[in-house]
Amino acid sequence: MKGRVLIVAGSDSGGGAGIQGDLKTVTALGGYAATAITALTAQNTCGVFGILGIEPEFIAQQMRVVLEDIGADCIKTGMLHNAAVIETVVDTLETVAATIPVVVDPVMYAKSGDSLLDPAARATLIQRLLPRATLITPNVREAAALSGLSIRNPDDLAAAARQLLELGPAAVLVKGGHLPGATVTDWLIWHDGAEAFSAPRSPGRNTHGTGCTLASAIATGLAQGLALNAAVQRALAYVQEAIRSAPNLGTGCGPLNHGHTLRPEA
Repeated sequence: MKGRVLIVAGSDSGGGAGIQGDLKTVTALGGYAATAITALTAQNTCGVFGILGIEPEFIAQQMRVVLEDIGADCIKTGMLHNAAVIETVVDTLETVAATIPVVVDPVMYAKSGDSLLDPAARATLIQRLLPRATLITPNVREAAALSGLSIRNPDDLAAAARQLLELGPAAVLVKGGHLPGATVTDWLIWHDGAEAFSAPRSPGRNTHGTGCTLASAIATGLAQGLALNAAVQRALAYVQEAIRSAPNLGTGCGPLNHGHTLRPEA
């Protein structure tokens, strides 16, 4: 397999998002995934019913032993639920992974709306993790919370992305899926340019884990040597097909078909 990705994120017992969705994504795109689990969640397609955090030092140990032995070509962070976890993850990155690209999915809310980040940790996320990122991938709600801007249309997405770029990441991808309309537009902004990606909205309720999946797909592309915009474009196409061919499981917001590249429909 080509492209080693270390995923630092929480577990989703429903299998659609978090570590489980990340593992499926990296594998489906031909990469190799290793993990450092930050929290266990009890969740399904209807919501998050419980969170059990992992001790920060054990999170750091998971990261260190993987990086010292297997290594990584890209690191992806997801659910980092409090300030102590964020501080520990950043300290570990700076100590043993200073030159490895990092894709940060600033997970603040579950698809159901449940909070996955201690509000008191927001400042730590902004001050310590975002400046370390090669790319951050906030959705509309997360981009608004982090930038302080109101986001109502695609132009607002670009403005929020530019505001977030000032916080220190090398690039920002603000996802427009939560905005109304038949077309979904995502804005990729970096210091020397910008690119918009637009596609028809995929119908249906099966969008659980799209944020985790997209960030992991991008991280896989970067690990495999793709340029950033090419990695984003491939990842968006992967997610769109994963939504279109979703298995329609559960009674709430259903999971994606992460394995569509491995077992194409007849």
